[in-house]
Amino acid sequence: MKVLIIEDDPLLNENIRGALNAEGIQTEFVFDGQLAVRMLRQKKFDCIVLDINLPGKNGFEICKDFRTYNSSTPVLILTAFDELEDKIHGYDCGADDYLTKPFFMRELTLRIHSLIRRSAPQQGDSKQIVMGDIVIDQSKKSVERSNTEINLTPREYQILCMLGKNMGEIVTKEQLIEGIWGTSVNVNTNTIEVYVNFLRNKIDKPFGKKSIRTKVGYGYYIETE
Repeated sequence: MKVLIIEDDPLLNENIRGALNAEGIQTEFVFDGQLAVRMLRQKKFDCIVLDINLPGKNGFEICKDFRTYNSSTPVLILTAFDELEDKIHGYDCGADDYLTKPFFMRELTLRIHSLIRRSAPQQGDSKQIVMGDIVIDQSKKSVERSNTEINLTPREYQILCMLGKNMGEIVTKEQLIEGIWGTSVNVNTNTIEVYVNFLRNKIDKPFGKKSIRTKVGYGYYIETE
């Protein structure tokens, strides 16, 4: 298990490395955004810990570039601000999780373990999930609609899979949080709303359809023609 730490604060970078190494996680680190871009293209990691404010290239730009060729490795963004707009921007760039500074190292390690565990291929994931003209290939972690491939972030993919596996049945926000993030991580239900909105913009809107439905006060479900 190897994690890349992209953080320009030397002390915080060192503290994160120490906490992860104590958990038996190998780490590599970088302080500069431009160097991080090159390193991400040259090496493979199980998770990326990414600061927003970096010299050379900011975290949003790095994440967006990374997602053009890697949609499976989880990215956890660190930010000094707890603003919803920053979070939405990060998720839109392909981030999987957020942690606001200052934070406890224990929470960081829990989130990293959760991200890595839930992004790993699961036994039985070789089958397809078919929802009308939407096809999820779990072995390839790919999604198509009307024979057009759709690029999803890992979190978007996981939410769509949960809805697909319960096709026609309502899945609550709490069930989505527990099934994807687990019970050890505190995730706000607003995060689910953000991801579902992203999914609709990719799965439904370009095709003029409304497959991801909301049952107000309950949750979400898939409806096919």
